[in-house]
Amino acid sequence: MCQLLGMNCNVPTDIVFSFTGFAMRGGHTDTHHDGWGIAFFEGAGVRLFVDHQAAIASPVAALIKSYPIKSRNVIAHIRKATQGKVALENCHPFVRELWGRYWVFAHNGDLKEFAPVLGGAFRPVGSTDSERAFCYLLQQLRARFGDNAPPLDELRCALGELAQSIAAHGTFNMMLSDGSALFAHCSTRLCYVVREYPFATAQLSDEDVSVDFSQVTTPQDRVAVIVTEPLTSNERWTEFLPGEMKVFVDGTPLP
Repeated sequence: MCQLLGMNCNVPTDIVFSFTGFAMRGGHTDTHHDGWGIAFFEGAGVRLFVDHQAAIASPVAALIKSYPIKSRNVIAHIRKATQGKVALENCHPFVRELWGRYWVFAHNGDLKEFAPVLGGAFRPVGSTDSERAFCYLLQQLRARFGDNAPPLDELRCALGELAQSIAAHGTFNMMLSDGSALFAHCSTRLCYVVREYPFATAQLSDEDVSVDFSQVTTPQDRVAVIVTEPLTSNERWTEFLPGEMKVFVDGTPLP
């Protein structure tokens, strides 16, 4: 299956360190070689990069590893195809508009017999179960809440219910963000780490690269990194429970 990477921060932060290790799994240290993508929120906009090439061989991925784009919410994905051909339109993350905001979504898993009726603004372009699930989520949110975004607690509850209904069709590990919060649902495997003061040195598992975060941060910074498998070998990663939905705001998982 695919792998997911998300970052949620209280100040704009670059993801070069984490993405460097994550991209190695796209054809070098793992077999997720059927495309990749990454989306950065910047104000009301989204900077989206996708490529049907393996991340390890993609010139676009090389750009991301060397170009420190700063964002408070980032979602990335490396693909191992289960449904849908290897093609640009099937690369995650996917982006749609709802309530005057961009929403970004990526999924790891395989949904069987999942064919909801979709219409209006929310129809898939590609042929993946993942994009169908994203369109279904937004369609159901619009149907439930109309033209106005609900408070965060209501939105979290609704997304939790919808995620459980989709997960009844198979594996549904997903990340979703509107730029103000990052929602992550776990069916089988997700984990996270929160980096905050006092910062320490982190060592990547997939590449001989380390960073002393105390040298590149301020005491006020806080960064949550969410991923399918831990990216570092010397940090304590917290595992999600199966079926758990977590919401990250300003680098912190909400209780």
